[in-house]
Amino acid sequence: MKRDNVAFRLLQEEQTRQKNSLNLVASENYVSGQVLLALGSVFTNKYSEGYPRNRYYGGNEVVDKVENLARERALKLFKLNPAHWHVNVQPYSGSPANAEVYSALVPLGEKIMGLELTMGGHLSHGHKVSITSKAWKVAQYAVDKKTHRLDYETILRLARREKPKLIIAGYTAYPRVINFKKFNEIAQSVGAFVMVDMSHFAGLVAGRVYPSPFPYADVVTTTTHKTLRGPRGAMIFAKKELARKIDRAVFPGFQGGPHNHQTLAIAVALHEALQPSFVSYAKRVKNNAVVLALELKKRGWEIITGGTDSHVLLVNVSANGVGGYQAETMLEEANIVVNKNTIPYDERPPSDPSGIRLGTPAVTTRGMRVREMKLIADLIDRALKGESAKSVRRNVLELVKKFPIP
Repeated sequence: MKRDNVAFRLLQEEQTRQKNSLNLVASENYVSGQVLLALGSVFTNKYSEGYPRNRYYGGNEVVDKVENLARERALKLFKLNPAHWHVNVQPYSGSPANAEVYSALVPLGEKIMGLELTMGGHLSHGHKVSITSKAWKVAQYAVDKKTHRLDYETILRLARREKPKLIIAGYTAYPRVINFKKFNEIAQSVGAFVMVDMSHFAGLVAGRVYPSPFPYADVVTTTTHKTLRGPRGAMIFAKKELARKIDRAVFPGFQGGPHNHQTLAIAVALHEALQPSFVSYAKRVKNNAVVLALELKKRGWEIITGGTDSHVLLVNVSANGVGGYQAETMLEEANIVVNKNTIPYDERPPSDPSGIRLGTPAVTTRGMRVREMKLIADLIDRALKGESAKSVRRNVLELVKKFPIP
């Protein structure tokens, strides 16, 4: 068969872009060669609707072993007793996983409760443009207007007034530790399920640098990329008594055949996360984020909540006269990749918000540490204060050359 030179040229372009960029997108990371090998394996050829030992197609003996391996490793990584917890590794991605949980536990038209998107929540937590707000009623809570942190008393009052069937904790742009015990108490007071979406900080939980939500949750969802450093996929952990409902919501409720190459890659990534080196990695991710926030603050940039307890930080660039879209563009011209992001109570539109979101998982995977975070803060500061993109880019290329993508 003739080689598709056009497609492969695009592949090479993307490899070059990643190689030469300083990736500070909080939801991105670099997978290992073994994960890439699994994703490109012959398991992509196999169809396997159903679950192990209960498939609608023949020839799934090995696929069953792969799925069981991923489930066993997932429970082991988060120190969960199989007698009490179940995990489904088939969800295609994070948003479908969240919708599958709502479908399993909350009747259509009943109410879910999550953090507003502009405050750091996620589209799938009930935002108005998401299907989740059309299939279910939604109550949305906010962060405190002054501290930009979660106010659990206010959330409790809202829950008592709205009486949701399920309350969501875990966010995409909230830099501080979440008090899962408080959410459990709030949910119990109104008879709601607690669902934690730990997509962003799952790797930090696995690395024991962020509190585990499992003692206080009924269901925990997570993507398998981001801080967990696996392929793009998702998992749903549920208390054993909810397992059948969750499994039926995933298949046949929302999905057909699972992506078996993805499941194998998840199993590989979980094996990597079970190694002692992953704990060291998680510690560096968090420490790098803390240092990056501190160094930017020293240079006059406003950090939302004053810092971070995790891998992510929000910077209010508008306080220095720069819009979020403009900042994203200026930085990308210098080969620094971030994403524009709303800040709490943002008066600017989401298309050009007041902030940018930064994260340290990818640069930490490349081997960067505290010294490099200080350099990165300086590069961001120079780019956003008007130094030529060419000048800053030259220094970025010098830095990334020393830390190749593994």
